[in-house]
Formats: sequence, structure tokens, C-alpha cells
Amino acid sequence: MPFLRLRDVSLEFPIYQGSSRSLKKLLLATSTQGNLSRDAFNRINVRALDGLTLDIEDGDRLGIIGFNGAGKTTLLKVLSGIYEPTRGRLHTSGKVSAILDASVGLNPEATGWENIILRGMYLDIHPREMRRLASDIAAFTELHHHLDMPVRTYSAGMMIRLAFAVSTCVPPEILVMDEWLAAGDAHFLERARQRMDGFVRNSSIMVFASHTMDLIKEWCNRCIYLRQGRIVAAGETKDVIRAYRDDLETLRHAEGTAFAV
Repeated sequence: MPFLRLRDVSLEFPIYQGSSRSLKKLLLATSTQGNLSRDAFNRINVRALDGLTLDIEDGDRLGIIGFNGAGKTTLLKVLSGIYEPTRGRLHTSGKVSAILDASVGLNPEATGWENIILRGMYLDIHPREMRRLASDIAAFTELHHHLDMPVRTYSAGMMIRLAFAVSTCVPPEILVMDEWLAAGDAHFLERARQRMDGFVRNSSIMVFASHTMDLIKEWCNRCIYLRQGRIVAAGETKDVIRAYRDDLETLRHAEGTAFAV
């Protein structure tokens, strides 16, 4: 059965040009929120993830929420194998299909049909298999004659349709997605949800990071709330969203600034 298990996972990025006082002040005040350290070479490191321990099991649909800079996309990249933890271990069972950027694996000068094959190759699916699946992929996208046109002429929503359709043409054991999917229209989002529900019913895992609480509530049966690279709440989706919104309200009162949910 597929699973993802993190044990005390941390990830740090060195800042090679980080010696100036102004840069350090900026980093402390913004996205890192104070998660700075120095290594043995006296380099400044940003701690993007800090001691995460988490079990994601067969059938889970896990939502990841948090403010900008909390580490959501970084965690997705660790789960996808793009980043390797600097401390701790990630144990995985099952093939991971990551949809973190709609444009990855697409050639803007190639047609939609050609990109079906190209993105399939990026996902390690043989071109022969992709040609067999192409008609089903095209039907799911509902792009029709646009598939004969270069992808550079596509809107963001059209690229999302194409990327999602190809990435999910073979049910993945573990599907990892960033929030760009939320840019799709309501009709597409409903069809995407139905497809993902089918994946989970067939013994697989979905991990989805988003600022859109309605999608998190609708699609996820578990949730974690990240803050400064740490898990500060985990459990049932509604309870974790409540903790996140409580913090949001506290920040509004403390700083007198409106934050977008």
C-alpha cells in the first residue's frame, strides 16, 4: 500500500550573498519569519521546514494550509523527491505524481497534441502508451480544436486542463498538487474532484496545498496547518481550518491589516 512518512524532517537553504545587514533584516521581517541560522562555513541558512513528523497513509486526502512563506510548496517538493531533507528521513511507498506547476513538461511552441506526448515523457510514461491514451486525455480537457494550436496561445485555465489531464491519465498511487489548480473554472474543478475521488477510492493518496479553504474542506479528509516551517495543528479538516482562522483573526487585530484567506 502507498504511504509517505516523515520523521523529524528539516530543510535549510544557504544564502550565499546574505552577509549584509539589510538582507538579514529583510529576511527576518518577511518570508522566513526569523528562521535563520549559520552553518559551519558561516553561511546564513533559511530553515524552510523544521522538524516535521507526519504519516500520510493509504486513502488519505491531506490538505496543507498556512500563510505565505509557511513552507507549503517546499513540503510538497520534499514529498515529491525534488528536495532532499537536510535532516530527518522521508520514507515512501508508491509512485508519486506531482502537479506543482502547470507549465512544467510543456513546450510552448508545440501543439496540445504534441504536449500530451511530451508531458507524458516527463512523467516517465512511454510515448507509445501516451498515444494510446491521447484521445481520452483530449476528451477530459474539452479543449477540442485548441489542441491543434501551440500551447503559447493557451490561457492559464487551458494549460491547467491540459497539465492535469495528462498528469492523471494513469491513476497515480500518490498525487501531490499545489494550489494553482484552483485557477480552473468551476466545471473543470468539479470534474477534477470526481477524478481525484476515484483515485482515493482505488487505494491512493492525495496531498493538496491551497489558500482556498472551500476546496480544502471539500476535497480533504485530513489537514495540517504549517507556520514558519512547523506543523502547529493537524487532524480533521474543519478543526485545523478553525485553528488557522483563529490565528488569522489574531493577526488582524494585532497588526490592523487585512489578510486574504
